[in-house]
Amino acid sequence: MTYDLIIKNGNVVFRDGVRQVDIGVKNEKIACIAVEITDEAKEVIDASGQYVMPGMVDTHVHISEPGRTEWEGFETGSKAMAAGGTTSYVEMPLNALPATINKEALDLKLDAAVNQNYVDYGFYGGLVPENLDKLEELAGAGVLAFKCFLSDITSDIPGDFTNVDDYTMYKGMQKIAELGGILCIHAENPSVTSKLTEEMIREGRTSAAEYVDSRPIFTEVDAVQRAILFAKETGCKLHLVHISTSEAIQVILKARSEGLDVTVESCPHYFAMTAEQVAEIGPKAKCQPPIRKAKDQAKLWDELLNGNIDWLTSDHSPCTEDLKQGNIFEAWGGISGVQNNVDLMFDLAVKQRGLAVEKFVDLIAFNPAERFKLPYKGEIAVTKDADIILLDPNQSYVVRRENLYYKNKHSAYEGRKIDCRVTKTIVRGNVVFDLQQGIVGEPIGKLLSTVK
Repeated sequence: MTYDLIIKNGNVVFRDGVRQVDIGVKNEKIACIAVEITDEAKEVIDASGQYVMPGMVDTHVHISEPGRTEWEGFETGSKAMAAGGTTSYVEMPLNALPATINKEALDLKLDAAVNQNYVDYGFYGGLVPENLDKLEELAGAGVLAFKCFLSDITSDIPGDFTNVDDYTMYKGMQKIAELGGILCIHAENPSVTSKLTEEMIREGRTSAAEYVDSRPIFTEVDAVQRAILFAKETGCKLHLVHISTSEAIQVILKARSEGLDVTVESCPHYFAMTAEQVAEIGPKAKCQPPIRKAKDQAKLWDELLNGNIDWLTSDHSPCTEDLKQGNIFEAWGGISGVQNNVDLMFDLAVKQRGLAVEKFVDLIAFNPAERFKLPYKGEIAVTKDADIILLDPNQSYVVRRENLYYKNKHSAYEGRKIDCRVTKTIVRGNVVFDLQQGIVGEPIGKLLSTVK
């Protein structure tokens, strides 16, 4: 056989450990895994000294096209993902305009994405008070899951996303359960956080530390508890996004032990930065829920290392740089982070804290692919898509603005040294990023399909 690609001499990460084997790729699939492949190939990559892993499946990305393409578009966002080791992603129903709350809006997004993505992609549908009768059409049109906000969203722009009330969450869960879908929830108590925010701004208390205090831990825990209560009542499958506290994770684990079908994600920024550092970093590190204090972050690390977090996502939420000016209460709440998902967390979790590399691969690839029923993603195995990344654990670099692929080149990680590096990203057997060459070729990303 003549392969399209052979990857040789790498330390290949499987779910049960690491082995030095060769990988043969044919017709975009992994066709052979062997100690040595001697057949010919159109291209051979020598991965000596590097880890060979499945590419990241990032299920929490905001691309603002159409409508806010000046924030981020499919082309620039997917270039950043490719450079960071992400090979497929699921895009949130906001911050594009109009929000993805009906088939018409989804079709606009599908059209905008064609021939612009360097990695494979799929979409969420939104759950908002006015679209309970649109959930079935969104499911039929191929959205991979649904998303709602329990936290407050204030916007006077027509077509923008809005948060749910309890009735909408209850009726939405009923319908999504009937459809066999998953509801992903941003969980923060909106009445408490909005009133605390108003109080602090009124009193002129607008420091980074006070922003964290305006969204206290109990507001996350309370919203998680309410979501779980409704899920138990309706039988809806649940996924809690960007959870920032151990306390909330313990509530989720208890619900799971009682039989609830619930999973949980967290994000690199909650492990890489502390609230005490946000004052120096500034509004580029503003997000919701906020970066937590060092003592609380330490407990979140324990949850990750003990296997209590199902997977990691970027929650890449970019904006123009002017929206990151002013005090932290006024600035846009979102972190541009998708280009540093893999290397940053590999450094922090595997190199610095001893997490087994196969467990790391579960966190970035296998678990989200399994939950979202993406049958050809998330694992290095014969018949799977050849979505593969190479990571050099012995390279170091500093995050520089000029090396970012985002449309707006700012990041909370600017100036940070990372002690490993993604050197190559391969999507379905096609090299889309090479450390020496940069982005390679034309956009080849395809729309993801699930197994129902």
